Amino acid sequence: MKFRLGELFCGPGGISYGAQLANVRLNKNIFVHGWAVDNNYDTCQTFINNIDGASEKSVFVKDVRELEINSLKKIDGFAYGFPCNDFSLVGESKGINGDFGPLYQYGVKILNKFNPKFFVAENVGGITSSNGGKAFIKILKDLKNAGIGYELTPHLYKFENYGVPQTRHRVIIVGIRKDLNLHFLPPAKLITKHLTSRSAITKTPIRSNAFNHELTIQGKNVVERLKYIKAGQNAWNAEIPDHLKLNVKGAKLSQIYKRLDPDKPSYTITGSGGGGTHVYHWSENRALTNRERARLQTFPDHFQFSGNKNSVRRQVGMAVPPIGVSYIFEAIYNTFTRNTYDFENQNININF
Repeated sequence: MKFRLGELFCGPGGISYGAQLANVRLNKNIFVHGWAVDNNYDTCQTFINNIDGASEKSVFVKDVRELEINSLKKIDGFAYGFPCNDFSLVGESKGINGDFGPLYQYGVKILNKFNPKFFVAENVGGITSSNGGKAFIKILKDLKNAGIGYELTPHLYKFENYGVPQTRHRVIIVGIRKDLNLHFLPPAKLITKHLTSRSAITKTPIRSNAFNHELTIQGKNVVERLKYIKAGQNAWNAEIPDHLKLNVKGAKLSQIYKRLDPDKPSYTITGSGGGGTHVYHWSENRALTNRERARLQTFPDHFQFSGNKNSVRRQVGMAVPPIGVSYIFEAIYNTFTRNTYDFENQNININF
């Protein structure tokens, strides 16, 4: 059994690397790279440099709206984390009426063209409430009726329950082609004791010359402000002197200058945002490095991101945590082999 994977909006390779991790645990080469598409050059270079079998001949820097689908090779499985900008709970949440909301339809076109045996579609938890819930209903309907039809299993995955040291909640829809008469079951919650941000960042020390480990230069006011913010606090609930307080009107995001709580999973790592959104160390007066953020996303230290610091930050924040998604691929394998699997008794090992 072997599934050749195609990806749209592939990002730096979180989903594909998760598939590779599933292969390692299964001790089988089940999920293999077919092709991948993303509109960002740095992101595609990261994918090529880290995903087995990927090359410039199989990874395409292309806007999906300009993609020639007929030029793509046949696939057995399909994955896409379609853009979440318009479905996020942070911001305007334009949903399916925004600039990015309709892009899920290009995944539907892939399903119509190739009829792969399964697909994995990922988005933010806010997708279920966007446009009063109507957007999610339409997306499910379109995916269900794509190609020759799919049985869908949408599920809200709380990745901290799957060995990810981060409270990252994502809706992932697994579709199995109807004619195969198989029913996918999401992997059970794996752990009861969550991995902490401290353990992810410090248990195995990061080498000083590790990839993407450059420190961010902090302004004097930022350093002074952080001195008054305790672990787990942010710029709004800490006792900060008036001259260091932020002059912000309207919504006050809880992640602004928020320090990690070292004894809990990290809060959600994001790929964009201005000052104060970089994720801050629990005791040192600084933002995390991109390598530290990558650890919270469960990318190993040998996974090198291409591009400048801001580009890497975006890639890390937009990615799907490989460890978390690896269990979904393992569950897909078990669906096709009709195996039962005791996920709850698996040990979580992140080898940085």
